Amino acid sequence: MTQRQIGVTEVALRDAHQSLMATRMAMEDMVEACADIDAAGYWSVECWGGATFDSCIRFLNEDPWERLRTFRELMPNSRLQMLLRGQNLLGYRHYEDGVVDRFVEKSAENGMDVFRVFDALNDPRNLEHAMAAVTRTGKHAQGTICYTISPLHDVEGYVKLAGRLIDMGAQSLALKDMAALLKPQPAYDVIKAIKETYPGTQINVHCHSTTGVTLVSLMKAIEAGADVVDTAISSMSLGPGHNPTEALVEMLEGTDYTTGLDKDRLHRIRDHFAGVRPKYKEFESATLIDTDIFDSQIPGGMLSNMESQLRNQGAGDRIREVMEEVPRVRKDAGYPPLVTPSSQIVGTQAVFNVLMGRYKVMTGEFADLMLGYYGECPGERTPEVVDIARAQSKKDPIEVRPADLLEPEWDKLTEDARALEGFDGTDEDVLTNAMFPGVAPKFFETRADGPKNVGKTAAQLEAEKAAATANSQAVRGPINYDITLGGRTHSVKVEPA
Repeated sequence: MTQRQIGVTEVALRDAHQSLMATRMAMEDMVEACADIDAAGYWSVECWGGATFDSCIRFLNEDPWERLRTFRELMPNSRLQMLLRGQNLLGYRHYEDGVVDRFVEKSAENGMDVFRVFDALNDPRNLEHAMAAVTRTGKHAQGTICYTISPLHDVEGYVKLAGRLIDMGAQSLALKDMAALLKPQPAYDVIKAIKETYPGTQINVHCHSTTGVTLVSLMKAIEAGADVVDTAISSMSLGPGHNPTEALVEMLEGTDYTTGLDKDRLHRIRDHFAGVRPKYKEFESATLIDTDIFDSQIPGGMLSNMESQLRNQGAGDRIREVMEEVPRVRKDAGYPPLVTPSSQIVGTQAVFNVLMGRYKVMTGEFADLMLGYYGECPGERTPEVVDIARAQSKKDPIEVRPADLLEPEWDKLTEDARALEGFDGTDEDVLTNAMFPGVAPKFFETRADGPKNVGKTAAQLEAEKAAATANSQAVRGPINYDITLGGRTHSVKVEPA
């Protein structure tokens, strides 16, 4: 029996830990697995982009460009892959075309091979320049369709968008299901229709596992002609993450398809991350399987962030209300797919609506979304909410490509970076500061201290527990607290347990 080769993209080094543990994994916890990943036979290894850049400089005191160069050195035989937010690059605003060009050039120069380019709104105007920039570097430009469901989304629309991406020079297409919404039959229908309309087009399928149905969706996508699928090694899979790599391999045994992956290598990769994952337990989302997401459509990487936002406001028990509000906010915005940054924008506005009343306070980002400053949403925006956005932001709606309103900014960005303590004079540092001007200056100052690991080993956790026990035992007598209620202060004496 001749089997069709199915490529696999391993996401353990990027999206898996972004979705499972808020992108906190330190580089030192990945390096030992790289030789096995490099030799396992993957189509590509996703290891950069998305939220990793932000997390490196915000939490880990690590240079993201150095991370990319290290991966390139450790995995010389692999296609390295990144997630690029089109005109947003890796930041949360649109950048002028010259900055997009520079970022893509530098990423390619530092070792990136495959650029999965997407736009949160599926607005092709926001993808076109970044795709062309990738093509000019001679690297692989992968045009991305963000999959979502709404009264406006259908197979015909996805086929049409695929055509637009192919016209832009996409060397492959990615169907990106960031919220685990892709059910088996739609997976088959969408892939089959694109394959029949554009024969010979390589299609990669990316699914999260949050709703529990998407391993079956990968099978149906493969049957419909998908060429490559994304998975995460089992010890870094499931929950708001992805389907397990080994489960895919086993699922295809005895069928007309094979991954050709080296099982022994997979087991070593699995065992490595099985030892690492417990260190990041405090960052993990509590979600395992949640079919309510078919209604709320909150993607894997967003759930833990939203829970954290509510906890910080002392409203952790209101997560269900927020999940019910998200689809209403999304409808008002014209049914955008929910993926970074639109998921954060819609999700944060839903939090505000629940805590303060509907649109009593509108975030600047949500106002911009309503007014077209992120691009065109698939559907019509609710006019009353557009009026509120206009009034609160004192801005008018636009219909042009947002980046067309931007002046060349590279010289100004270079000047800004030069003024910072710790700036190393490279274009890479200019780009880091351009992406995250609120975070990069502090990182530049502390970079020389070296990376820090926020994970905790079993020994560290044990030591913390012992210290807490010792502190509680050290308290012998009663503790006095002053509590103010209704303007009057009361003294309360509490005996230790």
